[in-house]
Amino acid sequence: MDEDIQEGGDPAEAFDRLRAVIEGQDRELALLRRAMEGLAAERAHIDVPDYSETLGRMQQGVDATAERIAVINDVIARSPALAMTPEQMAQRIAAAGNAARREDQAALAKAGEDKARVMAELRSLAGSAWTRADQKNRQLWFGLGGAAIGILAWAILPGLVAREVAPASWQWPERMAARTLDLPRWEAGQRMMQSAAPDAFANIAAGDRIVTANREALEACRKRANRVHEAVRCTVNVEADKGTARR
Repeated sequence: MDEDIQEGGDPAEAFDRLRAVIEGQDRELALLRRAMEGLAAERAHIDVPDYSETLGRMQQGVDATAERIAVINDVIARSPALAMTPEQMAQRIAAAGNAARREDQAALAKAGEDKARVMAELRSLAGSAWTRADQKNRQLWFGLGGAAIGILAWAILPGLVAREVAPASWQWPERMAARTLDLPRWEAGQRMMQSAAPDAFANIAAGDRIVTANREALEACRKRANRVHEAVRCTVNVEADKGTARR
């Protein structure tokens, strides 16, 4: 405002400008006064609502919320897990993991020990089975060897005793041979001669047949030879072999 008044050098013009400024300020003050009067009048006519009920409901909500918060705090106080900080929770989780790993390692170690014990027992059982099998095999071989020795002894010792110990008149070798063949001694002797020398046995059998067939003629010739004390001629009949066909 001082700048507006000081502009120009004519006092009349400066006064007019000052008066114009004052009049403008008066108008502004009048408008401000009317505005204040209007606000006062409007405030007098404003019906201020009663917020007591609303505030009561809000207070009830606040009380209920406080009770719930108290319950939550009580639960947190009773539950150590909820009361722990994230760092404490991480430490607890790490400790639980370490304990679980230690338990797993102990279980694995025990399983390894059990496996080793079972394998040792299986090897022991297998060794015992092989030992029993070896014992049975040895017993079998010992039994077979004893039987073979017994057979050889039975085959050798009785003959040795019969030939060297028993008197010849007891005829133990002949009796043993016949008993071995399960035949009478005569037939047993024929069988042994036939098996030992088939041709010689055939000649013996043929001579026996001739003697049997000419027994009377041979007996008469024997008596005549004894009477003259020299050999005599005898006539005998010889039968043809059964397999020879008549021409």
